[in-house]
Parts: sequence; structure tokens; C-alpha cells
Amino acid sequence: MAVARGQKTLATLVKSLRSGPISNSNAPRLRHLPSLRRTFSLYDQINLIDSVPEDQLRFQSYDDTGFKINNVKYEGSLLIVENKIMTWAPKTFADITAESLSIFKVVHPIPEILILGCGKYVQPVSPELRKFIRSTGMKLEAIDSRNAASTYNILNEEGRPVAAAVLPFGVDS
Repeated sequence: MAVARGQKTLATLVKSLRSGPISNSNAPRLRHLPSLRRTFSLYDQINLIDSVPEDQLRFQSYDDTGFKINNVKYEGSLLIVENKIMTWAPKTFADITAESLSIFKVVHPIPEILILGCGKYVQPVSPELRKFIRSTGMKLEAIDSRNAASTYNILNEEGRPVAAAVLPFGVDS
């Protein structure tokens, strides 16, 4: 209903603007134009996330101990590959090794990018781990877990082949 009202307002605005140049003699006509601010603020009433298919995973929230994905709360670290959620062994950033990500030796097709959620803060990734991830053909994005969840949602909704390995937000080292 709000979208239809916005479309009608936009049509009225366009029609008013096309009717001719505004001069001083037409000054009272300005009072009848709809508000541009109101017309173009309708974007906040359109929720693109609701149009994502049910089989796609979507991070909805996070806390110090885990994540809420598609209305299910998961505790601890998670590994997400091909819209499948798995518990993941690392409890701290130091626990993340090539072995902990060895699933990417057998996954086919290999995701385009691995989003590594480092916990509360971004951590430097060791050269060995970077080398392993590169050897799989993936790109690496190491960021804090809050931004990792958002980035995963965006890339997944775009239909890009993406994987995520995330530590809970409460992990700070």
C-alpha cells in the first residue's frame, strides 16, 4: 500500500515538473508539489532481504557466544559452506590453521571467497594460512565477526559462491 502511494506521489511530482518552467507567476503552484524528501524516503519501506529464497542462509544477529542464522541460535564458532552450517573447532584466532580449514581441499566447486570472522577484532593472518587459502583458489577477507556476518549476507544474497569461517564476537584474541 505504501509503495503504491509512493508511486502515485512520484507520478504527480513528475507530471507537475513536466508541465512547464516555474516562474514567479507560478509561485503558488509550488505549495502543491509533493515533498521530495517524503517521496524518496520510501526506500526504507522496501525490505530486499525478505525476497531472499528460504534455502539461503542469513545472519540475523550475533553476540559474544554465537550467531542467529535463519531464526536459529548457534553457539560457538561456525563454518558455512554452500549454505550448510557446521560447528567449527577453533575457539580462538590462534586455533585457526590450514588443518582447521582442510574441508576446502575437498569441497567442489570451491567458493570464490572465504570470509574469516576473527572475533571482536581483526587479526593478522599468518603467511602459512594465507598460502593454504590461496592454494585452494579462494580469496580471503579477514575481518571482525560482526562485519563478516554482514559481508556474508550481502555476497550470498548476490548469489556469489561464498564461505564463512566465523568465531563468536566475544573472542578477542
